[in-house]
Amino acid sequence: MASRTVAGDYTLHKFRLPVVTQPLHNSIPPELLPRYDPVYVAYYNAFNAGRLHTHEVPIEEFRKNSARYTISYGRAPGPDIFPPQLENQGQPKRRAAYVNFHGGGWVFGGLAYDHDFCKRVVHGLDGDLVAFDVDYRLAPEHKYPIPVNDCWAAFNWIRSHKATEFNLDPDRFAVGGASAGGQLSAVISHLCRDANIPLRLQILTVPVTDLHSVFTPEGEFDREGCPYESYREMEFAPALPAARMAYFHRQFLGVPRPAESDEDWKISPILASNFQNLAPALVSTAELDPLRDEGEAYAAKLQAAGVSVEVDRIVGAPHLVAGLDGILEGGRRYNEKYQSGQYQILPNITEYYELHCRRTGLPLVLPIPGNFG
Repeated sequence: MASRTVAGDYTLHKFRLPVVTQPLHNSIPPELLPRYDPVYVAYYNAFNAGRLHTHEVPIEEFRKNSARYTISYGRAPGPDIFPPQLENQGQPKRRAAYVNFHGGGWVFGGLAYDHDFCKRVVHGLDGDLVAFDVDYRLAPEHKYPIPVNDCWAAFNWIRSHKATEFNLDPDRFAVGGASAGGQLSAVISHLCRDANIPLRLQILTVPVTDLHSVFTPEGEFDREGCPYESYREMEFAPALPAARMAYFHRQFLGVPRPAESDEDWKISPILASNFQNLAPALVSTAELDPLRDEGEAYAAKLQAAGVSVEVDRIVGAPHLVAGLDGILEGGRRYNEKYQSGQYQILPNITEYYELHCRRTGLPLVLPIPGNFG
């Protein structure tokens, strides 16, 4: 039977529901897409877009089964650990110590976060270093100042109780961490200076340095009053939108946050009154990170006080760049930068030269003392 067209059928089209395409939840804003490393865009769209951020899950549910809500990819596996080195007399060689404080907004994270990174740190100095990863207590169950106090207590415990066991050189300690771990490392660096404890290096990676200027006392993003343009520019950027940082502020500090006091710098290290004589710093920021400008502002304060600082902004990279060294060029570049900074932990210029020759394959010809630039 032949089909026939009935006049007026097309008038029924007006009853069709319009097709409306909505962006996936937590997707990358279209205006930012061209600025990201395309490899990150591909991974993010495959694994993250459309999912809840962990801060959008009730903390009680997250604590019950964190693996249900987290996705991990992009971290390069850490190398094997070096055994203790021996001096000519057959005695264990005195080694440096690196104390790591993991990120996660003071709410998430744990020893698994930076396990491979800590192994890489040890490998970078051919075993002339012991890495200690601190499992500090987390908010909101343990709000400020507990995470800060835990990190300071752990640092001092390593110096006082582990130096003999691991044959550590107390004059060759370094601290470091990413994001919230960067904030904790910056605070510990100030505390070391105030306590006359020598510190060779602070590795501040995409650090949080200023919670007071960005958020209201109730923990809301102060878009108009925030002094850092990167927060407005990256307000909805993965993987750290402003709403996520506001959540961390409320969980870490409570609502309202502690009243203003002389201790404010332990929350926002950029508010410290004295930046002189702090440890040399390697400050790494990511171009597509709301924390970019405050990290660089903190580095500028260090430099203004005469502190030796190397600042590196990683172009096209998100906040999580240090943990994406297995897939992103920016992550691999970060590894190279912190590797060069590690040399400051070596005891003398001769050891630096020897390690540099091994790394580059150059012939080992020891320089004349005093003539090595």
